[in-house]
Amino acid sequence: MQILVLNSGSSSIKFQLFQMPEAKVICTGLVERIGLENAVITYKTDDHKIEEVTSINTHKVGLQLIAKYLMSKEVGVIQSASEIQVVGHRVVHGGSTFSKTVEVTSEVKQKIDKLSALAPLHNPANLQGILVAEEIFPQAKQVAVFDTAFHQTIPVEAYKYAIPNRFLDENNIRVYGFHGTSHKYVSEKAIEFLGKESSKIISIHLGNGCSMTAVKDGKSIDHTLGFAPMNGLIMGTRSGDIDPAVIFYMVNSLGYSLDEVNTLLQKESGMLGLTGYSDLRDIEAEAEKGNNDCLLALQMNAYRIKKFIGSYTAVMNGLDAIVFTAGIGENSDVIRKMVCTDMEFFGVELDKEKNSIRSKEIRDISTSSSKVNIVVIPTNEELEIAKQSYKLYI
Repeated sequence: MQILVLNSGSSSIKFQLFQMPEAKVICTGLVERIGLENAVITYKTDDHKIEEVTSINTHKVGLQLIAKYLMSKEVGVIQSASEIQVVGHRVVHGGSTFSKTVEVTSEVKQKIDKLSALAPLHNPANLQGILVAEEIFPQAKQVAVFDTAFHQTIPVEAYKYAIPNRFLDENNIRVYGFHGTSHKYVSEKAIEFLGKESSKIISIHLGNGCSMTAVKDGKSIDHTLGFAPMNGLIMGTRSGDIDPAVIFYMVNSLGYSLDEVNTLLQKESGMLGLTGYSDLRDIEAEAEKGNNDCLLALQMNAYRIKKFIGSYTAVMNGLDAIVFTAGIGENSDVIRKMVCTDMEFFGVELDKEKNSIRSKEIRDISTSSSKVNIVVIPTNEELEIAKQSYKLYI
């Protein structure tokens, strides 16, 4: 069975074509910086590697470009769209409706659309991926895999908000958690790497969207993102945690509308609001040149991550490993160093030389004397999505 996996993020689309159940990767690629003039598509097969810089204004344009490469006479891996039997889609918010992987129907699409209000940077892009895939691959089964599913094990004391009970009972307002496919994949890899089923792990997913999960004995028990994917850590364009009183002040005293505040906190804040850049590579480069705004933003980013490491260590009553993953977590030795500096009290000691080495493999970057393993694990949400999609049809 050939399964195409589409992982539409807030500003990127990762894609992989798998031969299942062998989990053989036929091709892989990435569309990044969507919405910017210098967007990039990378496309790789066993025989070809192509990188094209172009203008990709929307996710739809990006998906059409992916399809063009897949069926290209020169570098393509399929001759016709009918060769794709299943398209697996990452969908960020499943609310209380979806707790497992499902085949996409008209009703499923309507519910994903309805949940867009809770994940405005993601669910619309996820739904767009489904709609375009239905056009390009009309004979394929479309499958939705939800970010929120892994976090169904979070206990009530962690997922319930301290507001009147009726809002949970009647309106399902609670912590849902996100990036679940990634946290599930890397935490399972970490347990395998550590060789211990009974474990206390903090997985740190750092990309344009960022989150952390406390994983105890393989189960998610707490998470930084909540009802919608905008609180917790400082992200590319999202503010992360902010005092709700600031929102009321902006509306009541500064004259902002609620829609304007929502746009500000979702699309104009975070690293973009602090520096003018949303891509961490640009921010690190500017910080090296002496840009104080960029340097402070990096410090604030690392500081916020440290606070959650402390709180999750307390919640689990210990810590076996810290896992860094996703684009920034896997590639930014700067952020990893800033996060792990002055953490000796927790038994966290980073080996600077190991940290500076680039690799696509799972690797431990802690010192030999560190009581806590610091592990870099490349996430593979696409493989996890392919596995879950395949299970629906066997």
